[in-house]
Amino acid sequence: MVRWTQQCIPTLREPPQDAEIPSHRLMLRAGLIRKLAGGLYTFLPLGLRALRKVERIVREEMDRAGALEILMPALHPREVWDRTGRYDVLRDVMFKIKDRQDREMVLGPTHEEIVTDLVAREINSYRQLPRNFYQIQTKFRDEIRPRFGLMRAKEFIMKDAYSFDVDTDAAETSYQAMYDAYVRIFERCGLRTKIVEADTGAMGGSASHEFMVLADSGEDGLVECDGCDYAANLERAESASTAPREFDGAAEAIQEVDTPGARTIEQVAAFFKTEPARMIKTLIYLADGEPVAVLTPGDRDINEIKLARALKASELVMADDATVEKVTGAPVGFAGPVGLSGVRLLADEKLKGYRGGITGANKAEKHIVNVDLERDVPELTYADLVFARGGDQCVRCGGTLQEKRGIEVGHVFKLGTKYSEQLGAQYLDEAGKQHPAVMGCYGIGVTRTLQAVIEQSHDKDGVIWPAAVAPYPVEVLIINTQHEPSVQVGEQLAAESEAAGVDVLLDDRDERPGVKFKDADLIGLPLRVGIGEKSLARGVVEIKIRATGEMRECAPDAATETVLELLGTLNNAAKSS
Repeated sequence: MVRWTQQCIPTLREPPQDAEIPSHRLMLRAGLIRKLAGGLYTFLPLGLRALRKVERIVREEMDRAGALEILMPALHPREVWDRTGRYDVLRDVMFKIKDRQDREMVLGPTHEEIVTDLVAREINSYRQLPRNFYQIQTKFRDEIRPRFGLMRAKEFIMKDAYSFDVDTDAAETSYQAMYDAYVRIFERCGLRTKIVEADTGAMGGSASHEFMVLADSGEDGLVECDGCDYAANLERAESASTAPREFDGAAEAIQEVDTPGARTIEQVAAFFKTEPARMIKTLIYLADGEPVAVLTPGDRDINEIKLARALKASELVMADDATVEKVTGAPVGFAGPVGLSGVRLLADEKLKGYRGGITGANKAEKHIVNVDLERDVPELTYADLVFARGGDQCVRCGGTLQEKRGIEVGHVFKLGTKYSEQLGAQYLDEAGKQHPAVMGCYGIGVTRTLQAVIEQSHDKDGVIWPAAVAPYPVEVLIINTQHEPSVQVGEQLAAESEAAGVDVLLDDRDERPGVKFKDADLIGLPLRVGIGEKSLARGVVEIKIRATGEMRECAPDAATETVLELLGTLNNAAKSS
């Protein structure tokens, strides 16, 4: 058993002011972590025990899925990252240092380059494939705004795995094995996750899925359909095109109107006493240095990830004011597609069939009304360019999309041969012909997963730990340590539970009962066994189930058996939830 008086559990009555979300506040109040600096946290004993339990679950499921554990350096020579071009892509989030030989190094934000370099050196035959290597290791990212505790930190623990296969079919099998392992991991941690389609971003590859914990405080937006299983994060999400829209003046010729002082969508809509959706917003971007005019409905926001993909652009930025005026002949706020020449035009597909729209006239203080895009801008091409949102129609079944917030705890990628080609991870087939290995990568934020458990499982009084990841599954609480019979029963029960394989935290503090009960709810262990004079006088001890608040009474000599039965029930409930 572990005695509270011999532990370090510095609980707080009030949360620090800079703790923004419930899980962050509770991790500080329950004495799980302490802040060193922005994005840097020390794990205290109670928090570390829970973290190690998450790691154990991850490790067991990775091993079960056939992955091989390794440990790669956290310190990387810059030239490895230069070989893939990702030094420039990720340079803003990398911690960069130099050794005493003035050699440039980085602290690893991820390990695709490092593991692929390893495989390029060690694997050369199809007989050595498939292989999947994983590690549980500290990562470093120079977040511009560390926040939410462990959710967005500069230093964090991650499980990253990397599969290598002979072809795409074999790679698909490896991907599915990791996908299934992730489902089991999060179920065992007591987390309810939503699996969504996601963009591959700087990682590259053909497809990916995120495992999201739904939470109002989540940083990531997603949509899910109410009629089918389609779900995607907002960077990736698609929605069906709307029916052609006709507004007043749809059949009339275009007309130029003076709009003094009306520059923004809201100002123009107010000037014409109409809805922002009638506006045809025209924005000028530079795609790999070339200007392009991008059109969307006035009430929609451009998804720049989709736009870059549609343009096949490696670099995409909004044009500066001088470029906008050079391209359109007008200041920012008055751009429009009608009569615009010498620049590529691309419109969101929700503008198909727009008639009677309003857009900039490419002249200062002027707009054009009665725009029919098919008639007035026939050279337009269309693509999916805007963020999907709640109320949109599902692309799969026609159902209605609903917006949610979530915390990303895991991400799986189909990488293809991007890294193996660049870093020489080749194998020889049966005929002696050389091929690049087909790769996948799979990440779990271990520290983030721990905090996500608390974000999803807490109440106004504190943490509610799932049994599988609780620092201790049972707390034995001696209400009055001056009452010798209570102390004897508490010590005996704790010893019996330990002998039965159950870790116990024994609250042996000489504190007021109210303080001890509040602390018990705050740290949130699954079962609390209360031992006091009044209950012993009735021949019972009291067992509280933290998740439900339910109280059970049993004789002291039956308490260990009751605890084991209740823990079995809690574990089974977590597996079936």
